[in-house]
This record gives sequence, C-alpha cells and structure tokens, in this order.
Amino acid sequence: MPTTAPYGTWKSPIAADLITQKSIQLVDIIPDPITGELFHVEGRPSEGGRNVIVRSRTNEDVLGPGWNARSGVHEYGGAPATAYGGKIYFSEWKTRRIYMTDGGTEPIPVTQENPNLRYANIAVCPSSPHLLVAVQENHEKPAPSDVVNELVVVNTRTQLVTSLVAGADFYSSPTFSPDGKHIAWLSWKHPDMPWEGSQIWVADAEVTDTSVQVLNAHLVDGEPDKISANEPLWINNDTLVYQCDASGYYNPCKYSISSQTCKRILREPIKDDFSESAWVFGMSRCMALDERTLLASPIHEGFSQLMIIDIETGGTTLIDNSFTSIDFLRYLSPTSAVMSGLGDDNAVALIQVEFTDYKTPPTFTTIKETSNLVSTLPPGYISSGRPCSLKGGNLYAILNLPTNADFSGPSSEKPPAVVNIHGGPTGRTRPGLSWITQYFTSRGWAWIDVNYSGSSGYGRAYRERLRGRWGVAEVADAADVVKELGEQGVIDPKRVAIRGGSAGGYTVLMTLCTPETANVFAAGTSSYGVSDLAMLANDTHKFESQYLFKLVGGTPEEVPEIYAARSPVKHADEIRSPLLILQGSDDAVVPPNQAETILKIIKDQGGVVEYVLFEGEGHGWRKAENVKRALETECNFYERTFKLQAS
Repeated sequence: MPTTAPYGTWKSPIAADLITQKSIQLVDIIPDPITGELFHVEGRPSEGGRNVIVRSRTNEDVLGPGWNARSGVHEYGGAPATAYGGKIYFSEWKTRRIYMTDGGTEPIPVTQENPNLRYANIAVCPSSPHLLVAVQENHEKPAPSDVVNELVVVNTRTQLVTSLVAGADFYSSPTFSPDGKHIAWLSWKHPDMPWEGSQIWVADAEVTDTSVQVLNAHLVDGEPDKISANEPLWINNDTLVYQCDASGYYNPCKYSISSQTCKRILREPIKDDFSESAWVFGMSRCMALDERTLLASPIHEGFSQLMIIDIETGGTTLIDNSFTSIDFLRYLSPTSAVMSGLGDDNAVALIQVEFTDYKTPPTFTTIKETSNLVSTLPPGYISSGRPCSLKGGNLYAILNLPTNADFSGPSSEKPPAVVNIHGGPTGRTRPGLSWITQYFTSRGWAWIDVNYSGSSGYGRAYRERLRGRWGVAEVADAADVVKELGEQGVIDPKRVAIRGGSAGGYTVLMTLCTPETANVFAAGTSSYGVSDLAMLANDTHKFESQYLFKLVGGTPEEVPEIYAARSPVKHADEIRSPLLILQGSDDAVVPPNQAETILKIIKDQGGVVEYVLFEGEGHGWRKAENVKRALETECNFYERTFKLQAS
C-alpha cells in the first residue's frame, strides 16, 4: 500500500543524474534520398552538449570526438546537416565551416576558414551534387543591424562561396526541384518574424559546373505582416507543396510552375495548424509519399495528429496512433516515412512509419530512443498530461498530476503546483513525456504547462493575441490558470511556483512584479529571462532584434512609457515572492546583464533572491552537469520556500 505523505515530500526514483545520463536529444532526421541510408543528429548532454551525426539503423557515430554538427544561424540554428549520394555535409559549431564526409573518413572542409560566416539549411543541387545552396549569416560586422543573411552557392571542389539570392533580411528552406531546374526558398524582412509574413519564391536554376544562378524569380505566396508561407516541398518537377496561413491556420497549398497558379489542397480549410512558428531551420510537419499523397501532422488543439491527404481530391484520412507530438516528418520511400514521436509514456523517439497501402493503418517501428529511463522504472511513476481548456475555451494548458506508486497525498490536502511558462513567446509546450515534469510530479507536485495567449499551434488569431500585449495578456493567463484550477480543487492555490526560460522567464518576472498577480505565486524561477525590454532591444541578436516592436506596440523611442511599464527591472522593488535566477554566461539572446541588473535591485531592496551563473552555457543548458544542477537547485529552492521535507 502506498504511504500517505504530504505532497511535495515524496521520494522518487527519477533522479536528476539519471535524466541526464540516460537521455539524448533528437535534433534532426536526415535520410539520404539517393542511397536510402538514414541518419539523425543527436544532442548529447553527457558529451558537453555536442551534436553528433549517427547512422540510425546501426547506431554508429559518423563524427568522432571533438566534432559538433550544430549551426549558429539565427543563434537558434537547426538543419545543421544533409546527406546526398553517400556524402554528408554539415555545419561545424566551433569553426563555423561546412564539412563533408562519406561517413568513413575524417571530415574535410568545403568552405574557407572564416569564423564570422555561419551556415545552415544546406541543399544539394541534384544535377551537380558538388554544388550546395545554403543559408549564410555574415558576422563580419557584429552589430545586429549590420549582420547580413543571404542564400549562397558552395562549390565543394574549390571552397568558393558565391551569393545566390540577397536583399531580404532573412532566408531559409532552399530546395531544388527533383531535376534541379528550379529552386524555391523562403524570405522575410524586418520587422516580421517568419510566422508573421514569410514569403515563398520560385526561380529557374541555371546550373553550370562551377555555380548556380537564379533567373525569373517570382513570388508564390505570403505577404508581409499578413500571410505566412512555410515548408516548401517539391512533389514533382512542376508542383511545389507548401503551408500557408491565409485561412487563419497553416493549411497545405500547391503551386504549379507551368500554370503559375496556387491552389488550396484541402476541400475546405481545417482549423488546425499543419506547420509551426519557424524558430529553427528544418522543421517539417508534411511530406510527400508520392505525387498524389501527403503524410502530414496537423496540430489539433495543441496535440499532433497524423493524416493522409489526397493531393488531387483534397480528401483526408486520420491515422490512429499513440503519439501526442510529432516532428521531422521525412520521406523514405513511397510506402515509408520517418519522424520523431513523443507520447505520454514514451520519450521522443525516431520512428519509422510503414504502409502496405494508404487505406490500411501503418505500422510504427522505433529505430532510436532518446531515453531508456522508462524501461528502468517500475510501473506507477509516470504522470500523463491531460489537456485543459480554461477561461471558457479561450486558454489552453496541459496538467500533470502527482504520481508515485509508493506515495499518496492526504485526503485533506491539495498538491502544490509548478506553473511552467514556455519561451518564445511565440512558441508552445508540446504534450508528452517530459522528464523535468516527471521529476516534479513523482515528488508530489502538480505541473501545469500554460499555452498562453500568443502561443503557436492554435491558429493565427490566437498567436496574435499577444500583439502589443506582451507582459500583460500572458501574465493574466498564468494567474487565471491558478485561480481556475484552484477553484476546481485540483491544486493548492496558495502553494504555487511559476517558472520559465527566456521569454517565459520574462513572464515569471512580470507576474511577480505586477500588483494584480504578484500574490498569486509564492515563488518563481527565471531562467535566462528578460528583465529590461529596452536593453533587450539594443542587445539582442539580429533574428529577434525587431521582434519586440510588435509584441510591445512600437519601438523604445516611439513608446518609451510602455517599455518602462513592462520591464520588470523597473518594478523589481515590487517583487515579494522568493526568486531564483539561472543564467548562462555566454547567452547572446538574453545577455547576463539582464539577470544581474534585476538581481542587484532585489538584493538592495532586501528581497529574497538567489542567482546561479552557468559558465560556458548559452541560451539554455546543454551540458549534463548543468542540466542536473539547474534541476536540483530549482526543486530544492521550492522545497525550502514551501518548507517541505522529504518523506
């Protein structure tokens, strides 16, 4: 029989060192379209957080010690590698150069040495495979307004890099038609973020033995600040499939080169997002099994589905599966695909989907797990998330209740809770197994992920609720979640901590210093959180350098009073709840001065504040020892604040 003990005091077999020792991250999935070989990129906290390219089926490392396949473009990176015809091309983190390997020899550089040039999103030219097209980000002049992004051609035989497309502020997703005669790409300009007004372009590709040029470039879809187009995908030499949110949701469309027309693929728009906010390169929620059939993963009320789409008729068929979150859908063959899949009781895994025909349910085979911790645990320790629709269906959250086979809480007590605020702020928390969540729920805490106003995955209107209202709308949402779940008797509303990283850290600070919400939370943890909006506007990197203007409602010069009103550093003397601040020393997105300025003010006011600086870390923790330390420090901070002693 389980022992009755106060919530938040339970002993748990889910230890922080087990989480870091037994876990990796699935960074990308990379099939070779010519050889059929399958690779993936995995992040390894136990190896200093480096990214390693791995042969997926044999679990053999392609890169030896010291290599790190990671891109620094937009700071967040993504799409660091590609494979084609037995060769692998990847962006190396330390040198910033593109390297080539056949998987059996030491990688050789195919770009010249220049640490100011960063590369991502590499595409191989089918008609001349020694020519690559990639996104280049030039930091020769490091000020955000002087950083230059463009599409470039890399001649891997000569290391010569030449400009292909330039003039916009940002580029992504270069992709050749199968015959190499056309190329598509995305671009957008300040002050848009890609989910606000990215545009898809198509051009003729004039290919020689030494380079590629574009001719007759024309706009396919997308409009600044109004329509976002994303995920270009060729299904044949004439037809490009992509996602567009003109209906209010990202839905699939197709463009014909011969007729120069765009058409919606679905019979009627579906109020689900078939794409995501493009924070990183290389995302894919849709792929073509053949010229008539798409396999897609729409996001329905925050949860991933799997769907077959008939391109010609617009008909759809949902595929029953156990995954709550799906990413990186990639083509293997006309009857098979690969993807990352996350479930309530399984960590992210590399999954192969195999069809006999498109009317029969496919089989799902696990190729690589990112964690085997579940298999080492006895039953009864995993808490499954349940979706919550709050505020009359106007707010979304995911609730995980305390779960531990050895303990139960007193009938007279409601559990303390941790409210988690995702970053972005135009992001979302994906449903499914999270070991940080389980670390707390197995110790007797409730855990609530808030997909607040402005989160992605719920359509454009929900995403734009934060426009001009960052620091207000999501702050109210966080407090309303506590109020509503407290009134329902699900949690103890007097024992709630709020935590978040980056933009989520900003919301933590704003919640604690806003008079209407300051007393809702008894403690808070801000990880690399923003404290001074004007300082952020001046200090942050190019990708987000004008992101604030729409979130706040203008520039610091146009609306200085709003920047002051919504900067926690200006109201730090109002913070009464104990605060933990975690920060990386090398963070280029939210620099340490953001943390240290508010730390000093709270200390000078006699407030309760603790600060941990992680040397060598950037925007988040990549090293196992720091992941462990951050998690244990945070949990211990709440236990001391709420006076909880382990049972």
